[in-house]
Amino acid sequence: MRIHIFTLFPEMFQGPLDHSILGRAAAGGLLDLSLHNIRDHADGPHRSVDDYPYGGGPGMVMKPEPLFAAVESVLGSTSPGFPVVLLTPQGRQFTQAEAQRLATEPTVALICGHYQGVDERIRRHLATEELSIGDYVLTGGELAAMVVVDAVARLLPGVLGSAEAAAADSYATGLLQHPHYTRPAQFRGWSVPEILLSGNHEQIARWRREQSLRHTRERRPDLLQSAPLSEEERRLLNTPDQLTRDPSSTD
Repeated sequence: MRIHIFTLFPEMFQGPLDHSILGRAAAGGLLDLSLHNIRDHADGPHRSVDDYPYGGGPGMVMKPEPLFAAVESVLGSTSPGFPVVLLTPQGRQFTQAEAQRLATEPTVALICGHYQGVDERIRRHLATEELSIGDYVLTGGELAAMVVVDAVARLLPGVLGSAEAAAADSYATGLLQHPHYTRPAQFRGWSVPEILLSGNHEQIARWRREQSLRHTRERRPDLLQSAPLSEEERRLLNTPDQLTRDPSSTD
């Protein structure tokens, strides 16, 4: 997969995307990240990429000329046929489903906004869609772009050690993930649930599903409205006392 990132600060990406799983994915040819400096396409001696907003008001606005020139120099002046995403607080919420959708694309372009925002003509005529990573405002789109790259890249075939790992993530099934335990079985008086030591895989799978239901009901009940649930699971949710509780839980 190739991801183009258009930014005023390409140096911010050196480090966070070079290590761990993403670094290995890039080294193995599974992920191709291309950074493009918007300022390289600005005119004038000062390479200005922003200006005061028409109509007055605080802050500065990113100018359309440098961004259009930067994107078109790489992607061409016609529709590229793949997502050109503007990262902005005004965008559609970036979710696991959105990450899964983008992971099916062979190429994606990300535009990092900055300052007070971008000229509206960028939003209307350059980006094909807008995404937001949350209901808060960052100083720029770079950190949001890193989040999108990380969430999308880990879904690519071969990036994670196990093909089943991403499928078991929180949100991947519509629910929060079940609790995890590892050695030692006893730690400071806290025990691993006996069911996980039983070797009975059918009962373990049922326990984990019930824990996912319990966690989601307690922490993110809004997710249950769209989660794919069986009639038995809906019955358990309506009678929560029947859900097996994690004995080490402090909730």
